[in-house]
Amino acid sequence: MGASSSTEQKVSSEQREVETLAASTGALPMLQNSFAKLADPLSNSIPLQRLQQCFCLDYKNIIWEASTTVDQFQVLLGHVGFSVTDVFFVPSKEGISWTDFLRGYVKCCGRMSSSQSLNTLLRVFALAMSKAGLPLKLEFESDDADCKLSGSLLPSDMLMIFWICWTMSWNIRTSKLSKGNESLCLPDISHLVLSAVVSCSEAGDGLNLWNCDILTLDVHIPVAKFLTWAVMTVPCLTDCLTQFVHGRLQNSITSEEEADPSSLSIGEVCFVKSSQNGLLTHGRAWAISLTFRNTAREEILRQCFPTDGDGTRENLLYRSSLHGRGLNRFWSNIEGYHGPLLTLVSATSKDANEDNSCSKSWIIGALTQQGFENKDNFYGSSGKLYAISPVFHAISPSGKEKNFVYSHLHPTSRVYEPHPKPVGIAFGGTIGNERIFIDEDFARVTVRHHAVDKTYQHGSLIPHQGYLQVDASILEVEVWGLGGSVVKEFQTSYKNREQLFTEQRRKVDLKTFASWEDSPEKMMMGMISDPNAVQREDR
Repeated sequence: MGASSSTEQKVSSEQREVETLAASTGALPMLQNSFAKLADPLSNSIPLQRLQQCFCLDYKNIIWEASTTVDQFQVLLGHVGFSVTDVFFVPSKEGISWTDFLRGYVKCCGRMSSSQSLNTLLRVFALAMSKAGLPLKLEFESDDADCKLSGSLLPSDMLMIFWICWTMSWNIRTSKLSKGNESLCLPDISHLVLSAVVSCSEAGDGLNLWNCDILTLDVHIPVAKFLTWAVMTVPCLTDCLTQFVHGRLQNSITSEEEADPSSLSIGEVCFVKSSQNGLLTHGRAWAISLTFRNTAREEILRQCFPTDGDGTRENLLYRSSLHGRGLNRFWSNIEGYHGPLLTLVSATSKDANEDNSCSKSWIIGALTQQGFENKDNFYGSSGKLYAISPVFHAISPSGKEKNFVYSHLHPTSRVYEPHPKPVGIAFGGTIGNERIFIDEDFARVTVRHHAVDKTYQHGSLIPHQGYLQVDASILEVEVWGLGGSVVKEFQTSYKNREQLFTEQRRKVDLKTFASWEDSPEKMMMGMISDPNAVQREDR
């Protein structure tokens, strides 16, 4: 009896402990409902196969946004659900008990360091690769979440890691729009892979980044360097796994989802929208979303995944090819928007180390937390700079200065200025030595070395940038509003109010000039015909 009582007390205390940990995540009520839905009433435990089916990723059709395709990826996806279950949920003979279920959820979605989260993500990936029979040079010293990893990753391995994370997010965000796993759209994320290759390997310095097939690169990236790069560049990558596990358990409560009728599949809709998104493609928007956690992240994720409404064009405030070039056209579209803004610039420049006829295109960006203001000095509270294509890199604030953004129009009053301020848009640096400067015609962009900038951290915005400033011809400029519907509605009301004021100023009081006897023209004509005539003055 004593032994039995001791065992029951031990199990009870263990259950209370994991319930406390699960409650700290705020998901305990959802987990209770999910367990009740998945568990077998007779054994009061979840059968292993049912939980594996809950995390299944089996897409019938894959639409590749880029020319890069991997035949093994679809096979790999079929083993992700099994790997998630095996890594987090350890079953007993009868199945997965309530305690095991909670412990597995906490192991995946509980509070842990970034290195532990990445370790867990790689563990799921390694197990899926092993189940699919694909080679991988990764070794884990133990089953602990913070154990040391050894080995290396190929660029093709990193590509499949990113695609698995994308697929997890895709599955959760499109589950309400499709009855099953019908179509999957995989974006072009070669800029993310090249970022890891360039940052973690010396071989990246000699690569032709504008024409590089990442699947044929035989570059072995040490896993320790990859983890360091991921923590610094894409810290939100592991959120894809935790949100996937949480979302699939939440969806298990309602087993049948109603799909909105559509003539196109979700993947086809995504593919069509991708060609209309301009500079902010799905892959680029997703890469940017992996660099920060705030309210603007959800808005930029709307550009990645299809929704029940077309909100992609609502966030587009300005596009030079659509609204016209120049600072005035730009200002008429973004004025009154007081929220986070993402500015993208596509340009082409000539490499000083090569033939002058050789020009290369690239894309850079800047994320600011407030709208643009017409000032003659720098302003702002926070921001980020991005090298987006051909290599992705995020540059965070340094904390030394606050010259985040500069936007200055021509002064309306004709007053002599002995030292006029430059007219245009800039990010970082100082006036006259801006990190990024766009001229008022949106024809040229100047990118300087990070040595002139104390606001943002070091890092090249253009591959092989060097110490000299780069003057390039602008191909396209885009501005995306990330403040949500409330900020957009405020801008709309602001524009309507300004338009009303403009119309009122243009109105002419016709009653004043209706009578010829009282008009100024008659008085002037009389003075010219007889300047000595006495003019009657009304008193």
